[in-house]
Amino acid sequence: MTKVKICGLKRKEDIDYINKYLPEYIGLVFAKSRREVSMDYAKELRQALSTDVKVVGVFVNEDIARVARIVADLNLDCIQLHGDESPQYLNEIKKTINSKTEIWKAIRVRDEESINIMGLYKEIDAFVLDTYIEGTYGGIGKVFDWNLAYRAKEYGRIVLAGGLNTENVHKAIKLLSPSVVDTSSSVETEGLKDGEKIKDFINKVRSITEN
Repeated sequence: MTKVKICGLKRKEDIDYINKYLPEYIGLVFAKSRREVSMDYAKELRQALSTDVKVVGVFVNEDIARVARIVADLNLDCIQLHGDESPQYLNEIKKTINSKTEIWKAIRVRDEESINIMGLYKEIDAFVLDTYIEGTYGGIGKVFDWNLAYRAKEYGRIVLAGGLNTENVHKAIKLLSPSVVDTSSSVETEGLKDGEKIKDFINKVRSITEN
């Protein structure tokens, strides 16, 4: 069954929505972004969150020591490395953080070479496929060519991101059967998480995977 990740939560109200509709994952962003949260505030959000929901910390080219500190303080279930982190960086961070914390590596998909790069990363728990846009590291709500994602599955578990919404997620799941579908901007209204949109997205995914 394809699971759901709602990314970029930053308010107590967002956690209320999550506790009501219970996606499998949420994402807290610790990189420079309009969705960035501080470690202290993230801890408050974490404490208010249902224990049925796993927490993914999103980082971009972050200092390994800071990542390890946040993983430990927030007891993160996963880290999502969404920048230009090298295979060597991932090897080092694997030695540094709790071994129970999954490591997800984001790949910004532009062409076949984007997919080939995945072969350089070993022992990754999942790859997050997002859309390549020059000068950004995700969260822009644009879809990439899903035909490229077929080969990506050769390299491991796939988290599909990049412009997913209630209109196209059915096609995405039927084509690619990703382990997780990841959305942020499509469940927002005027830049803030919208409870009805979160509910509709989750219900749409579950209606597909349960049939």
